[in-house]
Amino acid sequence: MASPIEEFTKNFSLSAFSKAKDLKKRLWFTLLVLIIYRIGTYIPLPNINPIVVSEFTKRHASSLLGILDLFSGGAIGRMTVFALNIMPYISASIIVQLLTAMSPYLTALKKEGEVGRQRINQYTRYATVGLAMLQGFAIAAGLERLSTQSGPAVLDPGFAFRFVTMISLTGGTLFIMWMGEQISNRGIGNGSSIIIYSGIVANLPAALMNTFVLGKQGAISVGALFTLLLFIVAVICFIVFMEKAVRKVPIQYPKRAAMAMANMPGGQQGSHLPLKLNNANVIPPIFASTILSLPMMMAGFIEMDQESWLGKIAQIFSHGQPVYIVCYLAAIIFFAFFYTAIMFNPKETADNLKKGGSYIPGIRPGDSTADYIDTLLLRLTTIGSIYLCVICIIPELIMARVSLPFYLGGTSLLIVVNVSVETITQLQSHMLAQQYEGLFKRGKAKGLI
Repeated sequence: MASPIEEFTKNFSLSAFSKAKDLKKRLWFTLLVLIIYRIGTYIPLPNINPIVVSEFTKRHASSLLGILDLFSGGAIGRMTVFALNIMPYISASIIVQLLTAMSPYLTALKKEGEVGRQRINQYTRYATVGLAMLQGFAIAAGLERLSTQSGPAVLDPGFAFRFVTMISLTGGTLFIMWMGEQISNRGIGNGSSIIIYSGIVANLPAALMNTFVLGKQGAISVGALFTLLLFIVAVICFIVFMEKAVRKVPIQYPKRAAMAMANMPGGQQGSHLPLKLNNANVIPPIFASTILSLPMMMAGFIEMDQESWLGKIAQIFSHGQPVYIVCYLAAIIFFAFFYTAIMFNPKETADNLKKGGSYIPGIRPGDSTADYIDTLLLRLTTIGSIYLCVICIIPELIMARVSLPFYLGGTSLLIVVNVSVETITQLQSHMLAQQYEGLFKRGKAKGLI
């Protein structure tokens, strides 16, 4: 099986790319939005002492706060207007999707097509505003209590500071949410994933540089550094292989449709139902990280007594501890099954096959087909969730047991590789569409169409 990069380079042509005006517009638009996003990660909140916040973030670099700072591209460490990043929107999406599975009203809206989807998206935006305001106020209250040897984090505390901070963080989140939607509609890739991806990639050079500096200073042995690099390469190859793994379910089409597809370029294209091993992509690790990070992020800004009951609970659920790892794995497995169940409906797929006169060889159309597809999805999702757990937990165990500055954890590595693969796939699709459009125009000009 060829990798997405090999397929892309094989089909890539500079002449074809130069003619793909729509693709170039999408690429430039995505780049422009990401530049605006990166500028926003450097606009600080008012009345904030950046030195104190930076010291606090560095002291908790190995905790969940450090992971959130990595996802935000350093916006939390600088305490900027984009400090909340797109996490409130992701949390709101989780809540709305859970309610959709339980509420008959939202379930009926989902079945209304595009109109219902827009209404559900609107509810998600409203929930994003509420969560962002709640988190913004909690962060403002926590910042007022935060102080280090350099002094307090807030220069002028009070109600005005809390209100301005809450509004600024909420506005920053809504602006990022809007930019993500614009990338999805007018750019390349999924907007939310691209924004998180850009934040991780922005911090990657500094993390690698710190690792090599520690190796040069002797804090890390050359053997450990070389092993770490080999481990990263092996994990990347494994992720690419698993993300491209597909269970092809053969589909028998009516005779007329089969003859039409036989005349398509490449022969019997579309004669199977592709079921990905990991249908949920990077959603389960992101959702799991978001759910676990919210309470710990709030507690992280409170200088609590380590001997108090609240301090002991925070230590038990801190990053790298057994309880945190168990909860993290359980959340990944839950969201893998939950998101797959939401995005893929075996009953609907079976009904569509039956209406088109198609069927799976050896399986009766209707309910038997739905049960067969559901069983396949159950097995694939089980393997996919185990794969996600392995990828996300091995780096966590390394960071917990070995003193290595491995800031690019499993979740981050999975997001970087997965988003890269999806973006390359979309670029390839646009290039192929451009080639087919060119063939259509030439055929029409010659009177063949």
